[in-house]
Amino acid sequence: MINHPQTTEHSETCTTHPMARAMRLIGDMWTLMIVYNLLSGPKRFGVLLEALGNVSPKTVSQRLKMLEEIGFVERQAFAEIPPRVEYHLTEKGLALVDIMEAIQQFGERYLADSEPASPTPPSAPQSCQ
Repeated sequence: MINHPQTTEHSETCTTHPMARAMRLIGDMWTLMIVYNLLSGPKRFGVLLEALGNVSPKTVSQRLKMLEEIGFVERQAFAEIPPRVEYHLTEKGLALVDIMEAIQQFGERYLADSEPASPTPPSAPQSCQ
């Protein structure tokens, strides 16, 4: 159950509230789309980049590094020539499945047949357009 600010026992700022901390992670479209693409299994960087569409390699690299640092994604390097690296979700990353399903269901229920609230940004992944 969501603790509404008026019902919490102690005051939390927007930077320390659990909702704010979670939104800093999942509020970024590219982060969510990376997690979404990793739900089907491990992926190489190039495969992720292609699946995401119109996004810079630098952005994908930064988001993957952040997800790795906070323990949502693991990077596995294989001792091969040429080198091969794959990314996969950890147990912590897989915990986002229910949240992502809820967001998708919300979009399907309330946004699928309506005009978008704002135009799709030009850098949105093709699967979002």
